[in-house]
Amino acid sequence: MNIRLHNTATRQKEPFRPLDPSNVRMYVCGPTVYDRAHLGNARPVVVFDVLYRLLRHVYGEGHVTYVRNLTDVDDKINARAREMQAAGDTRPLNAIVRALTDETIAWYHADMDALGALRPTHEPRATDYIAPMVAMIAALEGDGFAYARDGHVLFRVRKYAGYGRLSGRSLDDMIAGARVEVAPYKEDPMDFVLWKPSGPDEPGWESPWGRGRPGWHIECSAMARELLGPAFDIHGGGIDLQFPHHENEIAQSCCADPDAGFARVWMHNEMVQVEGKKMSKSLGNFFTVRDLLDKGYDPSAIRLMFLETHYRKPMDFTEERYRASRNQLVRWDLATIQAVPAEVPPAVLTALADDLNTPEAITVLRKLRSDGDLGGLLAGIRFLGLKPIAMQSLFSTHEGVRHAIEQLLEERAEAKKSRDFARADALRDSLISAGISVKDTPQGIEWELGPDFDPAKLEAMK
Repeated sequence: MNIRLHNTATRQKEPFRPLDPSNVRMYVCGPTVYDRAHLGNARPVVVFDVLYRLLRHVYGEGHVTYVRNLTDVDDKINARAREMQAAGDTRPLNAIVRALTDETIAWYHADMDALGALRPTHEPRATDYIAPMVAMIAALEGDGFAYARDGHVLFRVRKYAGYGRLSGRSLDDMIAGARVEVAPYKEDPMDFVLWKPSGPDEPGWESPWGRGRPGWHIECSAMARELLGPAFDIHGGGIDLQFPHHENEIAQSCCADPDAGFARVWMHNEMVQVEGKKMSKSLGNFFTVRDLLDKGYDPSAIRLMFLETHYRKPMDFTEERYRASRNQLVRWDLATIQAVPAEVPPAVLTALADDLNTPEAITVLRKLRSDGDLGGLLAGIRFLGLKPIAMQSLFSTHEGVRHAIEQLLEERAEAKKSRDFARADALRDSLISAGISVKDTPQGIEWELGPDFDPAKLEAMK
């Protein structure tokens, strides 16, 4: 199968040719673990989970290495721990940090598992890779790409000629448009931190530059190098990481290993909006995955809603789109209750091989349903990581929904038989109002769940 992926670095769709087909390697930037994952955090997890599934299918499950890091040392984590201290937590800051990051990682796993994401091959915690980070920084300093000043070590951005190519920006544009930290220890405003000093109560490690902790960017470079090597196939993440995070990763990694090239293909997913607006706490439209799950949203329907939009386009989370995705899953679930999964349909794989065209893959699933290929439909549903939707109603199973509808249709048939047309029409109208289309045909009554199917309205008819 010929996979084609859009490479942010070249700004075009290219045939995917792994460096080593027996070990296809992918790195995706993971979360900074101090709070619940929000919808924006979840989108790259779902996007690259689909790519991971496709690569495993094409190259073999044992021939794909997927790394997604966990940033467990960061100023945001320290700030949250200090908030906990201010609120009355009497433990030392380091103990709070460890407990906070452990708890947040457990939350993250539970929420991403719920969304149907496979666990990566490796999920390195940054704090387990401090020694490789220190070694990489020391090598960059030794080669003149970094310098130490006031307990900090900084990368000399202007020493790397390729800086800005990924994001398509010049250094002057970056300085004019970016929020660059101005500090007395910097030679140039664009230089970024590789190592910083830690306070006595903060997480810190001994290094040639004193006790301190790594900068965010060096963490990913060092972990990717340790687990995937200096050159690997795919690096992914949200478009918000393209600059400065990924630009900085490229600079430090290519200077540390100038003949390797770091990641060959760069992939970035677009951002998530809510009801057409940027997700923001001030607007009251900021949702974590757990917020939605606790409110009864079905995780598989959330996943389907993500997949309905191509990963390189902004995704708008709306109640209407969520309901449509939920109802689509219910219709598929009812159709495949008795189905035996077949092979994954080639048309599904072809769509995904075309730069993860998940909307086209879902169109294929709809056609399989209308064509009556229920085994192929079930295989395609499962391949996309979708699971039967949880019936959060009196109907504990999808078979219960089918039985309830057929029971009401029998009542309608009996009403028509006894010439109680008012009762028959009332039952038909009630079914339609619940989002169930009813059609009288010479072969008998046919029904189908529409996009606005509402189990609650069906329950009220029982």
